[in-house]
Amino acid sequence: MRFTRLITCGDSFTEGMSDEIVNGQYRGWADRIADVMAKEVSGFMYANLAVRGKLVHQVVADQIPAALKFITGKETLVTFHAGANDVLRPNYKSEVVLPLYAKAVREIASTGATVLLFTVLESTGAKGKTADVWANRFGKFNENVRTVAAEVGAIVADANEEGRLSDRRFLARDRLHLNEMGHVRVAQGLLEKLDLPFDTNWKNPLPPQEDIPRSKKIAEDLHWFVTFMIPWIWRRLRGKSSGDGRVPKHLAPIAWPTLTTDLH
Repeated sequence: MRFTRLITCGDSFTEGMSDEIVNGQYRGWADRIADVMAKEVSGFMYANLAVRGKLVHQVVADQIPAALKFITGKETLVTFHAGANDVLRPNYKSEVVLPLYAKAVREIASTGATVLLFTVLESTGAKGKTADVWANRFGKFNENVRTVAAEVGAIVADANEEGRLSDRRFLARDRLHLNEMGHVRVAQGLLEKLDLPFDTNWKNPLPPQEDIPRSKKIAEDLHWFVTFMIPWIWRRLRGKSSGDGRVPKHLAPIAWPTLTTDLH
């Protein structure tokens, strides 16, 4: 399949946080695979509807209706990544989120588009009760992703496959979003899965990491807590989101490339 159109829906993962910034916007894995797709067919179009911080019900309400208008059939690839923000919330209700996720996927698939779904990384090596709770929640979330994918014939990109993204060096300083190296790796994995040109070295593990002095670890943990964790908690307490007031990078399909065509 050579896709003539790419439409992406979701949250910060799909928006591209915290990749390199190009023309004032995060690049992200979606821009990177769009670069390659645009080289395969003429007249390629790309829309990125994702906005950071969005919950499943917000993605479904705000992005899915727009995406449905832009689908032209099987040659349109629609990616859908939503739910991780829900799972991270203390008041997460799987009995609400999981059926809503499945319903959205079925609606997209009913158009005849090619659908790409994602599982969520269940563990980055963190320890403790909170990490165990999130791993359990994400495990059940991923089961739902695989089940509905099998039902509608969607492609699944498994973040947990062979632990290729479990190295914390793929994460930005906030320990939540992918950094540039992480987005590059995701993009290359997706290109291979989609049978598009990719870097055959993308699966290579990172070199062994040098031991970090305990004092430096403590300082890094303190910096992370003050810089990222406290603001996150404060937003939750006020019912705010990092995506409030933001609009998608590309509200409708645009001729691509417009920013860059190099394959990283």
